[in-house]
Amino acid sequence: MDVIKVVGGNSVTGEVTVEGAKNSALKLMAATIMAPGVTTLTNVPNIADVHVMGKVLKTLGARIEVVGLHELKIDTTDITSWETPYSLVAQMRASTAVLGPLISRFGKAVVAMPGGCNIGARKIDMHILGLEALGVEFKVEHGNIHASAPHGVTGETVSLAFASVGATENLMMASVFAKGVTVIDNAAREPEIVDLANMLNKMGANIQGAGSPVIEIHGVTELHPVEHEVVGDRIEAGTFLAIGALTGEPITVHGFEPNHLGLVLKKYEQMGITVETGDRWARASRQQDLKAIDIQTLPFPGFPTDMQAQTMTLLALAKGTCIITENVFENRFMLASELSRMGADITIEGHHAIVRGVSGFEGAQVKSPDLRGGAALVMAGLVAEGETIVSDIHHIDRGYEGFVEKLVALGADAQRTTIPDDDFIEG
Repeated sequence: MDVIKVVGGNSVTGEVTVEGAKNSALKLMAATIMAPGVTTLTNVPNIADVHVMGKVLKTLGARIEVVGLHELKIDTTDITSWETPYSLVAQMRASTAVLGPLISRFGKAVVAMPGGCNIGARKIDMHILGLEALGVEFKVEHGNIHASAPHGVTGETVSLAFASVGATENLMMASVFAKGVTVIDNAAREPEIVDLANMLNKMGANIQGAGSPVIEIHGVTELHPVEHEVVGDRIEAGTFLAIGALTGEPITVHGFEPNHLGLVLKKYEQMGITVETGDRWARASRQQDLKAIDIQTLPFPGFPTDMQAQTMTLLALAKGTCIITENVFENRFMLASELSRMGADITIEGHHAIVRGVSGFEGAQVKSPDLRGGAALVMAGLVAEGETIVSDIHHIDRGYEGFVEKLVALGADAQRTTIPDDDFIEG
């Protein structure tokens, strides 16, 4: 099996540049369906999830040219299919992002129920309820969602019960060609939503209010291809800033907007971490013990669920006891049991994690429970006594490009290698 081996204790410091945001690139790729022709996306991360989305688009009939490592030319002229295969969608929940674009282009779509990390039920009820309000009809057969808009999509006000990123994106894309005006109330406000709206507007859409709780989409008749740069990945940036906070020596992260991590950086300062920011860069370091503080995850601009695991790793070494409350995904505490194998003292009670700080981690054999949890375990290994071996690293590959290479460039003793299955002892 492929594993990441980390030996703790090395000085980890320096500068790193993050890639484009995974959670933006996937939706931008899906949006190209709506504008027949060649759309060029730059700053696209070279990660597993992008490869899967590329396969989804090719299955539909798109042609994709990869230019260098980070540029895609996506030709959607000859897309003729509106059905996505389970074999691909099961690998990644973001595959459902093609639902809205396919409805826009063809008035129908068949999309398998989503997969991805096992961190929550990932129900797409809100997607379906919102689209039904716009005139889309649904039925679920044999694990596939069949959508059709026999009378077209009609603008309407849709109030989301929760500020769901996926539902906001699908509604936004499905209503670009709608008759009249669509209003999404309690819309998600994430920077990736703004990035998608910016590209759609460049293509000729009329979307107002992205980044606020109320988004208005005025229907247009067509979109045209464009060139667009994917916004920097705030979660990859946050991960490397957390590493600087953990090891203590400064790590400077380039290629993202620090205000996209506003609350995270404020919380880190409360934990005793020194944070500096500038134009598309931020730096984290620490000269004092970590302080225990409570955090709770919420949709943007709240504390992102995608930074919860990395922050749990920090708090596991903080002075005192704190509570982490997970409000977004019900299974996102799977990291706790693996981190406990390294010496952490964490108790799970429902959607709360009680974290009692310990003096240090011990190297161990651990499994990535999901994308961010896997990165957090590698991160813990950087300061653990001895060697840490992290398996199931396909989760990490879904969202981090060259993770080990970037750590080694910062001075970490880390390597990606293959070991016989028998050499890995289950916890």
